[in-house]
Amino acid sequence: MTILSVYNNNPLIDGRQSDRAMMVRRGMQILLHDMRHAVLPELPLASGRRADLITISEKGEVWIIEIKTSIEDFRVDRKWPDYRLHCDRLFFATHKDVPLDIFPEECGLFLSDGYGAHMLREAPEHRLPPATRKAVTLNFSRTAAQRLMMAEWANGKPFNVDHV
Repeated sequence: MTILSVYNNNPLIDGRQSDRAMMVRRGMQILLHDMRHAVLPELPLASGRRADLITISEKGEVWIIEIKTSIEDFRVDRKWPDYRLHCDRLFFATHKDVPLDIFPEECGLFLSDGYGAHMLREAPEHRLPPATRKAVTLNFSRTAAQRLMMAEWANGKPFNVDHV
């Protein structure tokens, strides 16, 4: 019997994120869920970038949250301004061991502890053009549906279609 598998059959985990990034992400997902946002991690964008977290609010507002877990993580990553092209509001999320003054004032800021998060600074609004909003929303919904299907398949249990 195999005790350890080298295969990851969970389509929701890609293995690229550090434990600290996953901790920040988990706290953010809890807060955003409480705020009634639909949340997707690691969404590829039309620009070729990948959003750490992207959300759609009940009113249809699109937020992108870029997770940073250290000063070095922030300093080496200069792609974050590109995310503005794909959202109405851009935020950073971090944890207590990262100095908050490194984050630009023109972005919102969250502090996460893995069990929740709180907003330290609201992000200014820069509304998406309608065609871009449609493209982002379509990408979001198609990716979410695909991931749901893959999660069902990874479950390994047969589908019961008799009770649909």
